[in-house]
Amino acid sequence: MALSHFKEIRHALGFEDVAIVPGDVTVNPDQTDISMDINGCHLDIPVMASAMDAVVSPKFAALMGHAGGLGVLNLEGMYTRYEDAQAIIDQIIETPGEHTTELLQQLYTQPMRDDLIGKRVEEIKGAGVTCAVSITPQNTKRFAPVAVEAGADIVVVQSTVTTARHISKSYHGLVFSELKEWVGVPVVVGNCVTYSAALELMETGINGILVGVGPGAACTTREVTGVGVPQITATMDCAAAREEHLRRTGKYVVVITDGGIRTGGDLCKAIVAGADGVMLGTPFAQTTEAPGKGFNWGMATPHPALPRGTRINAGIKGPLQQVLFGPSKRSDGTQNLMGALRVCMGMCGAFTIRDMHHADMVMAPSIATEGKVFQLSGRI
Repeated sequence: MALSHFKEIRHALGFEDVAIVPGDVTVNPDQTDISMDINGCHLDIPVMASAMDAVVSPKFAALMGHAGGLGVLNLEGMYTRYEDAQAIIDQIIETPGEHTTELLQQLYTQPMRDDLIGKRVEEIKGAGVTCAVSITPQNTKRFAPVAVEAGADIVVVQSTVTTARHISKSYHGLVFSELKEWVGVPVVVGNCVTYSAALELMETGINGILVGVGPGAACTTREVTGVGVPQITATMDCAAAREEHLRRTGKYVVVITDGGIRTGGDLCKAIVAGADGVMLGTPFAQTTEAPGKGFNWGMATPHPALPRGTRINAGIKGPLQQVLFGPSKRSDGTQNLMGALRVCMGMCGAFTIRDMHHADMVMAPSIATEGKVFQLSGRI
C-alpha cells in the first residue's frame, strides 16, 4: 500500500552548506561599489550593527556612522531606561553566568523614559551620523514618534518573527502603512524568513526587511521553540519576494541578512544569496569599542516568561576599524570584512552589490574541510 504524505519537507541551506562560484570575468577589487541605500539614506558600506545593548551605544553608533555603516540603537534597552547605562552593563558583565538571565529580567523591568530616548538620539545626531533606532511592534506607536521628533532618521521595527498580519486582542494593532505616514522616515521591519511573509510586509510600503530567526550567537530561539530557517535559504526566499515586489510596483525594498554571520565568507555568501546588506551582532561585540567588552546577549534574553537567549563571552578580537577594514592580523576571516567583500566581488566579476546577486552558488557540504587536514588538526 502506498503511503500518503502529511506534508513535504524542503531542504534548507546555511552558510556552511554552500560556496560561491567565481565568475568568467574578474574585476579589480578597488573598482567595486559596496554601498547600500535605504530609501535615500546612503551607507558607504552595506553593514548595520545589531540593536543589542552590548553592541550599540550612542558612542558606538557614531563610530559605525563615521565608518560608513549604521549602528541601530535598541530603544527598549539600557540606554533609555538608565542614565548611566554603562554601569548597568558592567553589572551584567560581572555577574556569574547562572544568575545573568534573572538579573536581565529584573533590569529590563525599569520603564523606558521619553527624555532618555530624546537624549540618546540627540547624542547620535550630534556626532553627525545617521540615527537608526529599533523598537518592538507593541511599543512602536508609543515610542517611534518620540524618537523621530528628536531626530531619528530610520525606524527599525523588530521582533523575533514579524508579519504584516497579526492576530491579538488589541482593537487596532500596528499597521505598517499607517506607521510610514506617522513617522515620515524610512521604516525597516524584521525579522522574517519566508517568501510569503516578506512579500506581504513589502506590500505595506516598508523600505527594508531583516532576514533571520534564531541564527545569532547569543540567541536560543531555535533551541527553545524549534523555529528558524537557515540563512542562505531564508535570504534567497526573501530576495525572491523583493524581486516580485519590484516587478509589480517598481519599488525596491532592501533585504538585510541579520544573524549568523561570523566571517567575510559568510557575509559574501549572504550577498550572493540576495542580500543588499547585513546586520552583525557578535562580530561587533568582539571589538574593543563595544560597550559589552566582549560579552553579548540577545534582545529576547530578558523576556520575563520565556527567555530566548543567553549571555555569551565572545572575547575581544580588535578595534572596529580592523574588523571592518583591516589590516587583518587573523587568518580566520573575522577581520577586514569589507576587504573580503571587495575581493569576492572581484573574483565574481561584480562591480556592485546588485551584480553580486547574479553570481552562482553551489551546494558544498565539504567546502570547509576539503584539503584542510592540517588546519583542522591545529598543525599550522
